[in-house]
Amino acid sequence: MRLLALAGALAVVGLLAGCRSPEEKARALTGGEPARGRLAISTYGCPSCHAIAGIEGADGTAGPSLDGIGSRKQLAGGLPNTPENLIRWIRDPQEIAPGTAMPILGVTEQDGKDIAAYLLTLR
Repeated sequence: MRLLALAGALAVVGLLAGCRSPEEKARALTGGEPARGRLAISTYGCPSCHAIAGIEGADGTAGPSLDGIGSRKQLAGGLPNTPENLIRWIRDPQEIAPGTAMPILGVTEQDGKDIAAYLLTLR
């Protein structure tokens, strides 16, 4: 009986978690705000190299398209796509992959969280 009650409770938790919007999930995972991240993406010039859904003029081809990045398994050619790794990559790609074409843009910690939060909504 306890096992059945536990299974029921877990099902309810799972359903409630599934009701959260992509933005709410991204906030919880990163500590960032997707709306601010959307703005920061343009501020840091990301659209000049990347195609990014929802960002006007983001049709760059020098870097990979970031459309669907929230559902990818890997970043930067092999780094597991976790919120922490995405924030690290945004802030200091050269630390992760020395010599990568992705430049260090001076992204602040909060802006990195915000940008990651926006990108994680792209599925």
